[in-house]
Amino acid sequence: QVELVESGGGLVLTGGSLRLSCVVSGRTIANTAMAWFRQAPGKEREFVGAIRWNVGITYYPDSVKGRSTISRDNLKNTLYLQMNSLKPDDTAVYYCAARNTARLLTDESGYDYWGQGTQVTVSS
Repeated sequence: QVELVESGGGLVLTGGSLRLSCVVSGRTIANTAMAWFRQAPGKEREFVGAIRWNVGITYYPDSVKGRSTISRDNLKNTLYLQMNSLKPDDTAVYYCAARNTARLLTDESGYDYWGQGTQVTVSS
């Protein structure tokens, strides 16, 4: 079993930055893929990016490419999402997710474990 706990959300002005964290506990995650998703009110959950934990390979959708960076700290078992040049459209609850294999996926149904989410609000 894997437990994921996100933090770092909050209120930020347009153009600002935030770094979200996701602490992973419960089992080794060396051979897994992890991802960030977000869900705005009234919208479907959206893929924000993913990382293959053991080699650090990342993948981002066009909606956030160039503005977001996913990284991980092996010693702290923590996943990060750095977001820059934030826009009101980035307002959402952000979730981290993990799967039992290392293949990167953009589909939320492929992820086995989820955090509780952290709210990000971008004000204009």
